[in-house]
Amino acid sequence: MKIIILIFLILISISCIFSQEIKIRKQVDTIGFASNFENLKEFIKRANESNEKYLNDDIKKIVNDNNTSWKLAICPHDDYTYVGGLYPALLKGIKAKTVIIFGVCHKAKMFGLENKIIFDLFDKWKTGGRLTDVSVLRNEIINLLPKDTYIIYDSVQAVEHSVEAIIPFLKYYNPEVKIISILVPYMNYTKMNEIANPLSDVIIYVMKNNNLKWGEDIAMVISNDAVHYGDTLWGGNDFSFCGKFQEGYQNAIKHEKEIILNCLTNELSKDKIKLFTEYTIKEDNYKEYKWTWCGRYSVPFGLLVCNNLAGYYGIKPEGKLLCYSTSIDHPTIKVDDIGMGVTAIATLRHWVGYCVIGFR
Repeated sequence: MKIIILIFLILISISCIFSQEIKIRKQVDTIGFASNFENLKEFIKRANESNEKYLNDDIKKIVNDNNTSWKLAICPHDDYTYVGGLYPALLKGIKAKTVIIFGVCHKAKMFGLENKIIFDLFDKWKTGGRLTDVSVLRNEIINLLPKDTYIIYDSVQAVEHSVEAIIPFLKYYNPEVKIISILVPYMNYTKMNEIANPLSDVIIYVMKNNNLKWGEDIAMVISNDAVHYGDTLWGGNDFSFCGKFQEGYQNAIKHEKEIILNCLTNELSKDKIKLFTEYTIKEDNYKEYKWTWCGRYSVPFGLLVCNNLAGYYGIKPEGKLLCYSTSIDHPTIKVDDIGMGVTAIATLRHWVGYCVIGFR
């Protein structure tokens, strides 16, 4: 009788374990991004072939060097066909077992979000046809952060495409990778500092407590698309700040390269990070664009965290520009035969910039 009762109790325990709900964050953009693993593999094959044609030799050496390892990377999140080979070129250099992704919060206005970073409580993310685990370090970080610096909002994370674009490539090059998604909504530079400082302290503590190394065990990726330019199909907005058509395109590219050179490449510093916000965010209203980078909050916030970690570890990360491209300056990668398409047009009246930078 005792044996029967024991078996019964064991069966109940097993049933309870497997009945616990696993929260899976499902892919929201199944048009611009691959939602099938076979299609993803084919896209990466085509993307790497594109890189062999269009990347210069110096950058190809970095991309193809197995020793390339980024502590932090700035990565686009636009349709795969437009961004093309830039995804694998950058993300194959993320070698860490856990990756913190600082995402854009495109729906911040809709949800009324500002001045707090946003976590989720999903157990796994399904992207590119595969499941990626969320790191157990996420909850450890959340529990140590001051309560007034963050919120947990699954519904916002569930509709945000800026993180899910990146995960399939991290998973492809490192099948055991685990992720932590942090969305960065509206905030000015002062508020970024106020939140980045305790977050940096917590990340450092968690790394020390778990004997983890930056770049080897934990790395960071900032999700960002550069300028959104033109006068057509931008929700009624005219983003042709530097003029229209070919002349406006050339002027905008010149301004883009000025921002990148002055703020994001070579040695990282707080002065450069602050200058980036002065280029992109209106001084009298931090919720409005001065220059239309959707990463106007995720980029400086992620860089502030990186700069704080660099100060603690006594290193000086330098940003290496692997490529600047746009949605109209190169042949797109064919994807219509592998289950993908486009979510927006790409013309001189509606185009997007892509800034791809690695820090080591």
